[in-house]
Amino acid sequence: MQVPHEDGPPVEAAVRPEPPLIEASEEAIQFIASIEPSELQKCLFSDSLVTVSEGGSELGEFSVAVDLATHGQRPCLHLRAVSRGTIDGNPCGTTVTAYLSAAMETLEQDLHEYVQLLGHKTERRSHIVQRDEMVMVDRISAVGKVVTRQSDSYNLSAVRGLLSEGASLLLMRVMALRRTVPENMTLPSLDPGPRLTRVTYRSLGVKQLAVGPETVEVFGVERAVEEVPALWHCYFLADGHLASREQLGSPEDMEMRSKFLDRKEELMADHASYLRQHPELRALLADFLQFLLLRKPDNVIHFTKEYFLPFSSR
Repeated sequence: MQVPHEDGPPVEAAVRPEPPLIEASEEAIQFIASIEPSELQKCLFSDSLVTVSEGGSELGEFSVAVDLATHGQRPCLHLRAVSRGTIDGNPCGTTVTAYLSAAMETLEQDLHEYVQLLGHKTERRSHIVQRDEMVMVDRISAVGKVVTRQSDSYNLSAVRGLLSEGASLLLMRVMALRRTVPENMTLPSLDPGPRLTRVTYRSLGVKQLAVGPETVEVFGVERAVEEVPALWHCYFLADGHLASREQLGSPEDMEMRSKFLDRKEELMADHASYLRQHPELRALLADFLQFLLLRKPDNVIHFTKEYFLPFSSR
């Protein structure tokens, strides 16, 4: 699939020298190679965040969903991310639709960005597809009626570890589930601009984050795109769900507030329903707790193992 060509507006051809290739670090390559299918299975869920300004006013929303799909006849992961909001009162948005392999290869991706300014619209589109050991990239940028088109191709062997925007969102979910980011985590990436760029990741560690009236423990990942430049701080819950996403230097700060609380209430209702359906669970736990307090063992874990050993089917 090619990026559609528009008729009518004048076209300016992009002329530029061939950019130098950017090498991935060995640490990054090894990290991606170590990702197991079971880890990717845990990444199959949806996130939804509310975008708020520093003053607390709502500006829009951000969502990411990952599920299983096929690309041609090849099993893969399908990722769709949508961001809508305003910057200084101007409507803007980004949509990413990507088909990704288990090795974080981008089989195909469409990306659309726009900003509606007073009197004209600025937008960028890019289409990436992998074909015959090559990565083909078509880009269109439009500022008002002036349209610029550009096509590039890269040999896969020359851009080892090449990461798209969709693959980056999925990769950070894996980092969040592992709660680790390797040192020197650097990969080549394709931004909507006219060249390859370098993206690096580093751990921000664990901290307590206020989400509405709740305080939760989160793990942070920093993502830096060097040539743009752009810097994001993303914090994740223990199950990989995104709790906050902030672009430093941007007036926007995305926080999962009501969405997180809705999910918490849903889980609590589900747990309460399960307890009602299995009253024997309450009796079993009450007996165990009473016996534990009577014995007061030094090694609680060993005591618990011995107590429940007769219940084991093996």
